[in-house]
Amino acid sequence: MRLWTARVFGTLGTQILMLAVGWQMYDLTGSAWDLGLVGLLQFLPALLLTLVAGHVADRVHRGRIVAVCVGLQALVAVLLLLATYEHWVSRGWLLGISLVLGTARAFQMPAQQALTPLLVPPALLPQAMSLSAAGMQAATIGGPALGGAIFLAGASAVYASGVLLFAVSVVLLSGLRYEHVPPPREPMTMRSVLAGVHFIWEHKPILGAVSLDLFAVLLGGATALLPMFAKDILHTGPWGLGLLRAAPAVGALVISIALTRWPLQRKVGRTLLLSVGLYGLCMVVFGASTSLLLSLAVLAISGGADMVSVVVRQSLVQLETPNAMRGRVSAVNSVFIGASNQLGEFESGATAALLGPVGSVVLGGIGTLVVAALWLKIFPGLAQRDTLQ
Repeated sequence: MRLWTARVFGTLGTQILMLAVGWQMYDLTGSAWDLGLVGLLQFLPALLLTLVAGHVADRVHRGRIVAVCVGLQALVAVLLLLATYEHWVSRGWLLGISLVLGTARAFQMPAQQALTPLLVPPALLPQAMSLSAAGMQAATIGGPALGGAIFLAGASAVYASGVLLFAVSVVLLSGLRYEHVPPPREPMTMRSVLAGVHFIWEHKPILGAVSLDLFAVLLGGATALLPMFAKDILHTGPWGLGLLRAAPAVGALVISIALTRWPLQRKVGRTLLLSVGLYGLCMVVFGASTSLLLSLAVLAISGGADMVSVVVRQSLVQLETPNAMRGRVSAVNSVFIGASNQLGEFESGATAALLGPVGSVVLGGIGTLVVAALWLKIFPGLAQRDTLQ
């Protein structure tokens, strides 16, 4: 529970920090391009450094890596607090801060993912993953709302709250205890850095699970187009857009809590493929919907289906991977997730420019259904997987 609580506090801190940075950037420049740069500069370090970070996570105490990364984010919040209070926040300053935050999270994510299996027995790992996901979803839903409420007192109050949340997370992480056996000294070579890629390629069930998630998010994601649906198709305002963005997280939270109580026991491979298929079907219905209530309902169901996929995939990856490799394999998994989210938004925008938002989302949902059907044939070992262990 110490790691879970630390992650919830850390995620809350990250959410309100990102809200404040985005708001300040737009307030300073009024430029959508600059908002895009904030996201890009947080993504690039993850793309460039994650494989190196995975190698580090397999060599160094993972709890300390996560604590240092969260501590670095606390330091960033302190600097933003001072800069805001002294009125020397600038566009370049915020872009530089975004790069530092992206670098910290590039090292944090592989170590954090590989840490959970060291703290719980293998038999309880799926439930632990579900509980972790429930906490993260709650923080993802509550963080922006909390940040927005605190912002009424000014940006300085938001950054001060971030410092406090990160500090609590660091204290909890510093108290984590597990048996860390330093591996034999090995130089960082291209072969060792890419060992996680080789491991996933050789283990087809893991490759199938990770690549399935990549293509599902790449093809079926609709987040980038939600403003268009809210304004032009569902004819609602900013409040409706907020509901649309929150709906998948609400569905994911409900399912993650349910999986904590009733973990998946049998036919996990087929369940994974069916959940991805359901996600694709929800996207088809959402794309064709002209009703706000129907759209909210299918987005919530899609979030729940995606959560089933996430829990099965993450549990399978961690249980199938030897501890000495978990950092590097988790790093590859993080790259797949990050790339699918970023490229998925680009794909949605590009196809929407050609086909319109409805055509883009419906076609993406159909593509996701096709991928789920193809993976049933291409990865029979994954489809026939009965239990996670």
